[in-house]
Amino acid sequence: MATRLSVNINKVALIRNARGGNVPNLLQVAKDCEIFGAEGITVHPRPDQRHVRYEDVIALKPIVQTELNVEGYPSEHFLQLIEKVKPHQCTLVPDPPDALTSSEGWDTFTHQQFLREVIARIKQVGTRVSLFMETDTELIEAAFLTGTDRIELYTGPYAKDFTTDPVEAVAPFAEAAQRAVDLGLEVNAGHDLSLQNLQYFHQQVPQVVEVSIGHALISDALYFGLRATIEKYKDCLD
Repeated sequence: MATRLSVNINKVALIRNARGGNVPNLLQVAKDCEIFGAEGITVHPRPDQRHVRYEDVIALKPIVQTELNVEGYPSEHFLQLIEKVKPHQCTLVPDPPDALTSSEGWDTFTHQQFLREVIARIKQVGTRVSLFMETDTELIEAAFLTGTDRIELYTGPYAKDFTTDPVEAVAPFAEAAQRAVDLGLEVNAGHDLSLQNLQYFHQQVPQVVEVSIGHALISDALYFGLRATIEKYKDCLD
């Protein structure tokens, strides 16, 4: 199964919000990402609305023709949004409301019952669920027991260590992905993946079915343009 590229457009919304109005047009950017080859659109609305807002998610659902992936902490407000929008995928992250970015995965032992209840609720509207996880295989085994469909491996540590020792950096991700697949879970990956480290990750962890990339991709688009940048990232997954 080819690894799909989902483009996180949070940073586009961040630029828009800096001046108010509707420039850049978030909905048009989502359409263009798909035209240029993206196989999904990811958004992560946060309580402070500093980038993608809840109303953006509602507006994006009829626009996105590939797959809409909505990330977030499963607060009651967030869950009501998911039930209203019914995105193709919901990625649950353990972020506190004031987090700058997602920087750790779920403790699926401590939050086992909570996650079971939340995941069952989301699945009732037909949305696929993914849990943001680190590479601890015991936590991944506990994630399987929650009823989740997928896990998303938090690749921040891989990106950090890639430049010094790529072999060592990727090893725990390959092990974690294989364990997840053995359990019957599908595997996504995301956070700090870039043109510098994506191809190697893809070669070494072929079990991954989807990568979600935002910050690096939107930053690269400032130099290469959005179409060329998406093509470059897809080349890394070829």
